[in-house]
Amino acid sequence: MSVLSRLLEIVIPVFFIVGLGFAYARRHRPDMTVFNRIALDVFSPVLTYAALATRSFHLEEHTGLLLGGALLILGSGLLAWPLALATRHSPRTLVPVVMFNNSGNMGLPLALLAFGASNMGAAVALFAISGLLHFSLGARITSRDARTRDLLVSPLMLATLLGFFSAYTGLRPPEVVISSMRLFGDAALPMMLFTLGTQLTALNRASIATGLLGALARPLLSLLIAVPLIHLLELEGAARGQLLLFAALPPAVLQFILAERYRQEPTKVAAMVLLGNALALVVVPITLSFAL
Repeated sequence: MSVLSRLLEIVIPVFFIVGLGFAYARRHRPDMTVFNRIALDVFSPVLTYAALATRSFHLEEHTGLLLGGALLILGSGLLAWPLALATRHSPRTLVPVVMFNNSGNMGLPLALLAFGASNMGAAVALFAISGLLHFSLGARITSRDARTRDLLVSPLMLATLLGFFSAYTGLRPPEVVISSMRLFGDAALPMMLFTLGTQLTALNRASIATGLLGALARPLLSLLIAVPLIHLLELEGAARGQLLLFAALPPAVLQFILAERYRQEPTKVAAMVLLGNALALVVVPITLSFAL
């Protein structure tokens, strides 16, 4: 199966579910606030733990790649901040969108296709590093009301740390429990996409312009950083390709949930996420042609 075919398999359901949310909201105007809180506090932690606990990886084998992923996230934020100021957009809206990517539901299956099952541990570890930074630093950037203590003991942060522990030590619940958790957690993404669709009913011309800015800045600024990082950290083979793929991924759907929770221009963030996922059909295959 080609990378483009795999991308289409991922992106077409995204747009279908978002479209359903948009159509439903046009007719019924639902209040999704309660669900978004449940998604952050219940569904997403279960999904994250299940993704990590079912993968085995050796942290010491991927030190350079994980360092590269962390530096890529932080460097993207540093570049996005002046971009936000120069274009008169709120840094709290634009910067987290540029920093954090769709490394879970899009990044993991693409990594499996491009680099094989033997390298999936590294992809899951990148996903987890992104999650740790997203729900600590990323949440603080999104809102000044996000308290550090609450973030450090949040269900998603604890689930990520426990997932790392299970993957590293091999200690995990019985398979029947893991399967139940995976089934439960898998419900998170479709509902988050549905919620994203409901926000698009508030789109206007200004939101679309901002959406294009975030959709383009997310991969382009990250790739600008990734190329020198690869040489600096002397990454080769699959590690080099993994970092390039990580850089090329579109904005994270979870950032929309955070933006909605903290009321940080969620409609604009929704536009960035949706347009960014559409742009991935072009950016990711081109990037992988250099990575493979």
